[in-house]
Amino acid sequence: MLNVIIVEDHQPLRESLVEVMAREGHHAVGFESAEALWSGCSFGTVDILILDLNLPGEDGIAVAQRMRGDYPGIGIIMLTARGEPEDRRVGYENGADIYLAKPSSATELTASVKALARRLKHSDPETTGLALDRFAMTLSGPRDTVDLSALEIDLLTTFARSPSGRLETSEIAALDKGDGEISKAAIEVRIVRLRKKMIAAGTTGQPIKAIRNQGYQLSARMKVV
Repeated sequence: MLNVIIVEDHQPLRESLVEVMAREGHHAVGFESAEALWSGCSFGTVDILILDLNLPGEDGIAVAQRMRGDYPGIGIIMLTARGEPEDRRVGYENGADIYLAKPSSATELTASVKALARRLKHSDPETTGLALDRFAMTLSGPRDTVDLSALEIDLLTTFARSPSGRLETSEIAALDKGDGEISKAAIEVRIVRLRKKMIAAGTTGQPIKAIRNQGYQLSARMKVV
């Protein structure tokens, strides 16, 4: 099963695409705009993004550029009415793995998803995700396996279970079972230490990002085993 995200502003088409992916056995979620995507999606578990280019607000090309920079392991399929050769060139140069012009059949789209999934499975190991073993208290990745504390296990598990992959500072503080109130500075120190362990295991980029005046966002690909 793949985790598939669909960004399409036309509601009937978006709902139809979600249904097509679900019939193939995938977990699919749709968003109507880039803004909804950024605020509502946890990218740490996403495998493939199906992306329209003609979106309200931030357009699909800008989304693809940002995704390629922040989440290089995610596959991108552009599904758009822009079908000219120059449009395709721009799409591929800005992050598309596969470029499909509308109207595209369900058969073509599902075949494209399968082909891209096979390609991603054999991609550079540096872009693969992490595996959190709660019982062995370890985090494994393409580079190494690192030991985690009980608090770090709780923190990563809670991140993974959050629908958006995002935790408020108060939620992180609540995980600490010690006496007294934990400060924001102490939370930041723990996040920094955890980031270092995630990077040592083999994740790329910034695995946990700070969200100003809110909390933190898990951005690394990770499964809990």
